[in-house]
Formats: sequence, structure tokens, C-alpha cells
Amino acid sequence: MTTIADFQVRAGTGAPIALGSKLGKVLLVVNTASHCGFTPQYAGLEKLWQDFGHRGFEVLAFPCNQFGRQEPAADSEIATFCDIHFGLSFPLMSKIDVNGPNALPLFDWLKGEAPGVLGSRGIKWNFTKFLVDRNGRAVRRYAPLVKPEVIAADIETLLRAAPPA
Repeated sequence: MTTIADFQVRAGTGAPIALGSKLGKVLLVVNTASHCGFTPQYAGLEKLWQDFGHRGFEVLAFPCNQFGRQEPAADSEIATFCDIHFGLSFPLMSKIDVNGPNALPLFDWLKGEAPGVLGSRGIKWNFTKFLVDRNGRAVRRYAPLVKPEVIAADIETLLRAAPPA
């Protein structure tokens, strides 16, 4: 069975991250953009990180320029923007595609494991969120309109579950 542990991504610094290192944590994987109407959700993501990070929760935010060209900047500029405007303390990942032939394999997997409305696979817009349990399984997809604070109860439920053996 495929889990998040089967994937590798790049931090915004370019450093590789083997997601097997994230097993045992609850993850919220999000495609983001700095010039989107949903960009203020960065503040909600930061609050989730502040509230739950010490308990084994992480946000994996992946900037993406596929929707309305709302993330045109380079990784370092995106990080600076997020620091200045939202004081983000969780790390940003490297900019990626979430749909199409150049989609990051992690997102292809997430879309298959947690389809959207009526079983749709494609990501429709920025700030689509995927919740991953401690065992590395994608358990739920949230539409861009769903604010991060609404997800807090689901994160709490997964954090209370016993960690993997």
C-alpha cells in the first residue's frame, strides 16, 4: 500500500525531504499562492501549526502557479513574502505543479486517495488541502473555501489516535 512515506519533495531551500521522516505525524498538505483571494489562509495555517505543532502536526505548503498565475515568484521571494505578511514559522516547500504532466507525484497520489466532489481528481484552485494521518494515509480533502480553522477538529481527532507502532 502506498503512503506518504513513498514520496520525496523539496524544501523551498531546494533540500530534499524524504516524507518517510514524517510518519508518526499528522500532516496538512496544501497548494498555496501569494496573490490569491485565499492567501489570507496562510494566517490560519500558521495558527494550526502554532496550536498543534508541538503535538506532532505539520503543515506542508507547496506554492503553485497553475491557477491564474497567482504565484509567479521564485521560492526565496515566496518565503520572504510569507514571512513579512504572515510571519510564517512553518517551512514552505519548493514551487510545484499539482495538475498535468508535470504534477508532483505526491499530489497525483493525494488526488487519487482523497478525490474531490463527485470523485473529481483534479485540483480546482489554490489552497486545496489534504489531511494525512500518522500512518501516512490521506484521509480527507478540503476545498479552497474551507478555512484552516474549520479543520482543527479533524486534526485534533487524528492527533488523539495512537501513533503507529
